[in-house]
Amino acid sequence: MLFITIINHFLEIAKWKILTNNVKKNSWLDATKQSLASLTLSLITPNRIGEYGAKALYYTNDKRKQILLLNFAGNFYQLVITIVLGAIGLVYLSTYFSFSVISIQHSIILILGIAVLGSSIYYLEKKSSKISHWISKIVAALSMKNNKLVLFTSLLRYLVFTHQFYFLMLCFKIDISYVHAISAISSMYLIASCIPILSLFDAALKGSVAVVVFSLFGLDSLLILSITTLMWLFNFAFPAIIGSYFVLQFNPIKS
Repeated sequence: MLFITIINHFLEIAKWKILTNNVKKNSWLDATKQSLASLTLSLITPNRIGEYGAKALYYTNDKRKQILLLNFAGNFYQLVITIVLGAIGLVYLSTYFSFSVISIQHSIILILGIAVLGSSIYYLEKKSSKISHWISKIVAALSMKNNKLVLFTSLLRYLVFTHQFYFLMLCFKIDISYVHAISAISSMYLIASCIPILSLFDAALKGSVAVVVFSLFGLDSLLILSITTLMWLFNFAFPAIIGSYFVLQFNPIKS
């Protein structure tokens, strides 16, 4: 678990290093400080929005707008991966269970998941002009090579933490096939990403969503809650403790 967590955050740090390459040649240590310190500060803000301000403070005033855009770009690519793969998982689950006799509760779960996806698509269509404007800004902020690198790094990171969840399911000896597990995990992350909440309570949110999604397979709620709690401890709590040291050592850069 610790090894997978290190890989997860290494990829996040590498992504930030790629994003800021044209603004400042950050060393691996600098990129690590900025990533972990911003993670610590983001825990008390909805959807980790505090991460934007925290990272910007490491740069001079004339570069902060660009840093905000680059940070948005990194989160945008991660969200794109979450939506695309989560949608595939959700479609698979709805297709699989449409041929089975399921309860009204399970039907409601699938309907809610599809409603979240449908609402997201509808919102994107309604705001298509504004979103296109922001996407063009994001793409323009990075070279084509770096755009591909950031997207690829986001995909690798997604695969790491979803399989970390699956690894824990194996450790708890949960009887579920790989395809079903990955489909449910990706659906859980998709639904959870659409709900604004303080990152401090991320474990409670993902735990609640996971219990609902995995109830489709009749799995023990206590085991699922244990897994989501461990995921939060390894990927948020422990790194945030390390990041708190960098927060205490932080000296904001003045222009």
